[in-house]
Amino acid sequence: MSNILIVYSSVHGQTRKICAYLEQKLIALGHQVNAVSISDNIDLAEFDKVIIGASIRHGKHNPTVYDFIEANQSALEQIPSSFFSVNLVARKPLKNTAATNPYMQAFMEKSPWSPTLTEVFGGNLNYPSYGIVDRSIIRFIMWMTKGPTAADTNIEYTDWLKVDAYADKIHQLPVETKVS
Repeated sequence: MSNILIVYSSVHGQTRKICAYLEQKLIALGHQVNAVSISDNIDLAEFDKVIIGASIRHGKHNPTVYDFIEANQSALEQIPSSFFSVNLVARKPLKNTAATNPYMQAFMEKSPWSPTLTEVFGGNLNYPSYGIVDRSIIRFIMWMTKGPTAADTNIEYTDWLKVDAYADKIHQLPVETKVS
């Protein structure tokens, strides 16, 4: 099977949680998997497939995601690779695919990399865990988008069956034989 790297950029932990879930699913399918933070020092040459997962904070992916891609673009383009975005907009039925999610579309426009596979997952809305500034900003955004605003709201919007299907797609990505 494949040696898969999962790289994540997570603010409140949902992207990291999704990556840990993916790691276990892919291990169960027979792969070797290493999940690491995007801030870790990583050599992509050791891996057959790469997955990058990133969350949205205040309407943007972390700039380190773009820095990582730029620094590793050549390696990313030589192996099967995937990118997924975790955001609360993906909770909406008309914005829960890579083709319809505005954050994924913005990512694809800004990034020089064209991943083999893309996906979006709904995040977790947990007002009690946020600091006062994040809580206020997110509540305002949710008010504008007709989402929940009660201060005690804690809703996980991640569709775990969709994450399972994504793991299967990663599993099925063909790996080219490396020439020494």
